[in-house]
Amino acid sequence: MRLDGRVVLVTGGSAGIGAAVVERLAAAGARVVVHGRNEGRAAAVADRVGGAVVLGDLAVPGAAAEVAREAVAVHGQVDVLVANAGAGWSGPFTELSGPELEHLVGLNLLAPLHLIRRLLPPMIERRSGHLALVGSIAGRTGVAGEAVYAATKGALDIFAESLRLELRDTGVGVSLTVPGVVDTGFFAARGRAYDRARPRPVPADRVARALVDGITNDRAESWVPRWLRVAPAVRGVAPGVYRRLSARFGEQVQSR
Repeated sequence: MRLDGRVVLVTGGSAGIGAAVVERLAAAGARVVVHGRNEGRAAAVADRVGGAVVLGDLAVPGAAAEVAREAVAVHGQVDVLVANAGAGWSGPFTELSGPELEHLVGLNLLAPLHLIRRLLPPMIERRSGHLALVGSIAGRTGVAGEAVYAATKGALDIFAESLRLELRDTGVGVSLTVPGVVDTGFFAARGRAYDRARPRPVPADRVARALVDGITNDRAESWVPRWLRVAPAVRGVAPGVYRRLSARFGEQVQSR
């Protein structure tokens, strides 16, 4: 897909990976609609690229439909959705409150599905479009202390795979970007900072580059960094060995 002139909605576009994606899309000639919860931060990103802003807390029931409606109203259509907005939570599952659980599932999983449900039919009618989802290595391997986050990303992963098959020959592509540890504010926001020496966090722009490449070249999935593919491969081929290594070296680390 050529991005020049295409209308792209980026959720969670006011910071981190989302802001880096906005910059790269604009550089490729796309007309970007920046979604965020904080008007000032979203506007600052949009102003840098001449984009538009839509606001909304996607964890709130019904908000995704309103964000989709407002995004379409900006230019009359949305050609590409980048479903990037997400959140984490760190700690034992038994300490996760009901409202926190609802927030994670609502934002990380239900919101992308509701956005796609609204934006996909016109793409199919035009026989052109792309859905770019942001997953996580946690969704492929599991993470101690991150059970619900990993579950939402794992569900998003298999949703992308299923929808890709469903949309074959429609002209609408589906891509999944699978990042590892990324140098953003994600870890501080989840309540526990990233304190490991390895693997080193990768820049948000590196993930953005892979994501945009996935759109333009219709790649099913992109891993950042690429060596992350080893972990789920070992888990699939030798699950016993994988679990022993995980127990020995500690919890796996998740993305963003």
